Amino acid sequence: MTATACGGGGSDSGDKAAVNPDGTYTYYDTEPQNPLIPTNTNETGGHYILANLFRGLVDYDANGKLRNQVAESVESPDNKVFTVKLKKGWTFHNGEQVNAASFVDAWNWAANGKNAQLNASWFADIKGFEDVHPEKGDPKADKLDGLKIVNDNEFTIELSHPVSSFKERLFYDAFFPMPKAFFKDTKAFGEHPIGNGPYQQDGNWEHKVEFKVKKYADYKGEDKPKNGGIDFKFYNKDDAAYNDLVSDKLDVMFQVPTSMMSQYKNDLGSRAVDQMYGGNTNIAFPLYDSEWAKPEKAKVRQGLSMAIDRETIAKTALKGSKDAADGWTPKVVEGYQPNSCGEFCKFDPAKAKQLIKDGGGVPGNKMTITYNADGGHKEWVDAVCNDIRQNTGVECVGQPEPTFQQVRSEITDKKMKSAFRMAWVQDFPNISNFISEQYRTGAGANDMAFSDKGLDDLMKQADEAKTIEEANKLYHQVESKLGEQMPSIPLFFDHTKAGYSKKVQNVKFDTFRQAIWTDVEVKK
Repeated sequence: MTATACGGGGSDSGDKAAVNPDGTYTYYDTEPQNPLIPTNTNETGGHYILANLFRGLVDYDANGKLRNQVAESVESPDNKVFTVKLKKGWTFHNGEQVNAASFVDAWNWAANGKNAQLNASWFADIKGFEDVHPEKGDPKADKLDGLKIVNDNEFTIELSHPVSSFKERLFYDAFFPMPKAFFKDTKAFGEHPIGNGPYQQDGNWEHKVEFKVKKYADYKGEDKPKNGGIDFKFYNKDDAAYNDLVSDKLDVMFQVPTSMMSQYKNDLGSRAVDQMYGGNTNIAFPLYDSEWAKPEKAKVRQGLSMAIDRETIAKTALKGSKDAADGWTPKVVEGYQPNSCGEFCKFDPAKAKQLIKDGGGVPGNKMTITYNADGGHKEWVDAVCNDIRQNTGVECVGQPEPTFQQVRSEITDKKMKSAFRMAWVQDFPNISNFISEQYRTGAGANDMAFSDKGLDDLMKQADEAKTIEEANKLYHQVESKLGEQMPSIPLFFDHTKAGYSKKVQNVKFDTFRQAIWTDVEVKK
């Protein structure tokens, strides 16, 4: 999930106050990039809202353990054919029953190339995907061969090859069920989504201001809300959001600004949170650009990486809010192995200059790093560019765009000419999510248009491994080989540096950098 801003959980200390079970609270967010359709949302601004409006077959509890939600069971003898049985009684917010067709119809629609969904690639492992989503031309079919409805409460999924982590992947937003109303008017649905989650939309989406949700009384999930609803407030400046947090005008902020790192614990006291999560910050390159696509530019990217003193930037410009990265998979994620980036993530100015020279130099000896100005990235971007200028002689400047939404649109439309910020928050806590979803040819979040058939084949082997442990080892091999082409430069592993107001309690954060929204209690 592409991150807007930059495990365990922070919680309250002291006596608990009386609680208003119908009280609502405010949550920091950014204006979503697209209408609120799960299969066309792959950034956190929209995801945070959808994650409250919907529930899929499975999800993760507060301790990071996979659990069933709508599913009664998801079973497979071979990681290729899965039988899904549903719990009875689940309904959408309009009263419609959630059944097997709610999932199968939604997935068929999302996978269809004609619908051009950003998350279509999540269905690529299901048998028949190449017919509904061919690389070129119109679809030959409108349904995935691998999806079969047995009855209202049971369906089967047949993959084209075994995938050891497929059940874990079913957690992602792309696999949410959809009501019949969605197919009748997808445009209207994007403004007024009808989910099956713990919260339902409350009023109209006030663009660039807020999106409100209220508790859904008939919710059947494991995590019933301890509050009455959430007001997702959209901010263009995180400093403004932080000021609201400190003055109790904003109740929960999942990432305080870098500029406040040295003081937020003093400002918030026991209401300050500091913990690692499954997220990273990289800078990526447009490999669809004719200059950056040249094979020899891999050496240039390796050199640029070695020109960056990550450790010092993390301690100074970022004030300890992130750790220096030694690869593409964060330390708290299953499958992490140290030093996956090898020598190319080690600070070595002399080697950096030589590699850049050997690769024919940065095009025009000048580069920019594009980032969203509403997310507090200026400090580290300026520090990275300063290292590149001082250690290589390459002119480097940050290029801020006003909003995250604007930057993501330009990246998605493949309009970048130079480097750009690329951050990721895990969709599920496994190495495959950090590698496959971004570096497999044609993957929905492959913003670089990176392609390597050898690595694709190795990822396929990983997916077909009999156990998660075997798959993790193979994915680590892929990660170790990324440094040979360096489609992106790993910079930092991220921390949840969060806080909450005096109006709420029982605020905890998971390894997805998300507050456990349903657990938040509003004081009387």
